[in-house]
Amino acid sequence: MPVSLRPLTDQELSEFIEGNVERYVEGRVKSGERPDAARRIAREQSEALFPNGAPGDGQLLFRVLDHDGTAVGTLWIGPQSAGEPGSFWVWDVRINEKHRGKGYGRETMALAEVEARKQGATELGLNVFGHNRVARHLYESMGYTATAIRMKKDL
Repeated sequence: MPVSLRPLTDQELSEFIEGNVERYVEGRVKSGERPDAARRIAREQSEALFPNGAPGDGQLLFRVLDHDGTAVGTLWIGPQSAGEPGSFWVWDVRINEKHRGKGYGRETMALAEVEARKQGATELGLNVFGHNRVARHLYESMGYTATAIRMKKDL
């Protein structure tokens, strides 16, 4: 399943930023965080990474296209922090639901590694919510290893 990447258009970027906060809040809440805390953290991160509604320095956002040029998802990568130029982060990778299970996620992650290397990255990290077992399996099968595990128990 060869895929390709193209930068998001201005319209796509605006829609992505709006939707990303909601998706991130949803994931944090599903992982057990209180909704008010999840929303605050998501807004703070969005404002830091998208100042004035535009990608911050080094933030790269792409539309993922299949071999026919059909949009099947999005990819967002960028520096993990300003002080670590060689450390890149997969902020979000999303394959549209109807296109999942066809190898697009694996191909997209391979292209994320290529794009990060082009920017001078020497490592690529990511966060995966504990409830997302499919994504965890994909990343592990591609050689990503856990660097920290956060756990909790409801009382």
